[in-house]
Amino acid sequence: MKRILAATDFSDRSEQAVRRAALLARRHGASLALIHVVDDDRPAHLVEIEHRAAALLLEERAQALREDGIETSALVRDGAPSAALLAAAAETGADLVIIGAHRRHLLKDVFLGTTAERIIRHSSLPVLMVNRPAEADYRHILLAVDLSDASRQAVRAAQKLGLDRAAEATVLHLYAAPATMLMIQSSARSEDIRRHEAEMGKQAWAELATFLKGLVPADTKRLLQPCNAGEAEAILAIAREIGADLAIVGTHGKGALSRLLLGSVAEGVLRLADRDVLAVPPALPG
Repeated sequence: MKRILAATDFSDRSEQAVRRAALLARRHGASLALIHVVDDDRPAHLVEIEHRAAALLLEERAQALREDGIETSALVRDGAPSAALLAAAAETGADLVIIGAHRRHLLKDVFLGTTAERIIRHSSLPVLMVNRPAEADYRHILLAVDLSDASRQAVRAAQKLGLDRAAEATVLHLYAAPATMLMIQSSARSEDIRRHEAEMGKQAWAELATFLKGLVPADTKRLLQPCNAGEAEAILAIAREIGADLAIVGTHGKGALSRLLLGSVAEGVLRLADRDVLAVPPALPG
């Protein structure tokens, strides 16, 4: 990890993202670019006023980080937030984009269509959504895999960014077992259900071992769980159970659950997360 781009709108949510970016930049010796985007869909004089004010505030924050030993630049752009941020990521050669948590609505939490979703959907880079105060380096990361190429890229992204160097890592695979529910509904004998579950679990362990061979160290902890619905909730529940402070998911692709990840699992994890989430696209640059 050499270059980080962190977005801020000067809210408490985005300040958490900036602090996490600073922690990562310090640990990895990376440069940090802070960006604030001024919505230009307003009269020009108002845009100009906000641009000047934002430039002063952002430079003040950048200077504080420089004094703390982090190479930091400040960028203020006018335009649509998601497009401007993605353009800045390309301009700065960022390895990682960091954003704050999306705003959670009181009555209905709609993630799809938000700025955060557009950034994640269209980014060619890993995007870290920060949901918690950044008080220390990550200590435990959960790698959610479905045996797809997208999952493989997610694991490699964690390694490429160096997130697995100082943290414990656990690989989680949720596998589908629809026949079990059919057997229960058809009043199959308990011993037959248990035998079937054991066979499905054995097969899933073998498939996971094949997927992870040469991808992660042999002693990496692995968790396996049948799951036919509610995958996002299950991932986050397990993250809480094992004390993982970062969950990593791929954003596209089909796997054992035969569902498009951004439309269901990854989007659900990002929408519901109570901890940081790294969303990884199917192909990394370079």
